[in-house]
Amino acid sequence: MTRDDLDTIDLKILAILQSDPEISIQDIGSRVGLSHTPAWRRIRKMQDSGLLKGRVWLVDSEMTGLDVSIFVFVRLDTHSAEVMDAFETATLDIPEILQCYTVSGEFDYMLRVVVGSVRDYERAVKGKLLKLPHVGIMNSVFALNEVKNTTALPIG
Repeated sequence: MTRDDLDTIDLKILAILQSDPEISIQDIGSRVGLSHTPAWRRIRKMQDSGLLKGRVWLVDSEMTGLDVSIFVFVRLDTHSAEVMDAFETATLDIPEILQCYTVSGEFDYMLRVVVGSVRDYERAVKGKLLKLPHVGIMNSVFALNEVKNTTALPIG
């Protein structure tokens, strides 16, 4: 399912689900002009296609004491499909890495790492990040203040 497969009702349903994932299907249907069953069928079709990937609870990082975000830029020491696959697979096993992107420009990857303190980050660097396969150079940038953090895609 691609954006071209979605009509305005589907887009409205997606916007509603992003803003209120606990809303009932009956309420979704009411808001988009459908009864329960057609609304449910549309949502089910989006789930089956993989467009809707699941539901999550967003946990407040400050309240958990995991409120230090660091963006880590990594340049590999060598490049091949096997090396990149090994690096990417290894990142999956490090819980402090919340996101990993291949990027263009000076670096190969950008990681978002979340920890409780600078000391915790130092331990993660020495004990985990520097042990990732083929790490050549790492550059860390600490987030000072979170201005915007959303999971909602600009659908509408």
